[in-house]
Amino acid sequence: MSAVKPEIIAIGPADAERLQQISRQTFIETFASVNTKDNIRHYVEENLSLATLTAELNNSDSQFYLASSEGKAIGYLKVNVNAAQTEIKNADCLEIERVYVVRTFIGKQVGQILFEKAMEIARNLKVNYVWLAVWEENPRAIRFYEKNGFKIFDKHIFKLGNDMQTDIMMKLELN
Repeated sequence: MSAVKPEIIAIGPADAERLQQISRQTFIETFASVNTKDNIRHYVEENLSLATLTAELNNSDSQFYLASSEGKAIGYLKVNVNAAQTEIKNADCLEIERVYVVRTFIGKQVGQILFEKAMEIARNLKVNYVWLAVWEENPRAIRFYEKNGFKIFDKHIFKLGNDMQTDIMMKLELN
């Protein structure tokens, strides 16, 4: 597949509806085929609601970036520092909470470009390491992060509706 060179822009609260559309689309594309409809619906309604996303966009410890091609959103990135982090809340690290790409753009380097944006932020913040959690049943994502130097260091439970799933926690030391 040929690479796409998306435009990457920082987004804020005024972009909440656009973020909601791409968030819901990519989450459903990524996980609907391997989870129940009820669990997907519950997660989307609760975690990807306009109110929830607006609150996240207003959090100064989180940053969102939208990837677009020809004016159409094709992916997004969310990174967290300090108290916005979902698990580890150290000042010396950055969490990549979400890297999602529209299905038709997977394999076209969009995820890599979003990942590189996260790494640029981490270097600018001079953090010691970057960490993330990825579902153990998502081997493509695990391989992607391993290819980029991440190592497994722990596991935690991620609740999707009434399903308790295991996420693999991975990190990349920067210093």
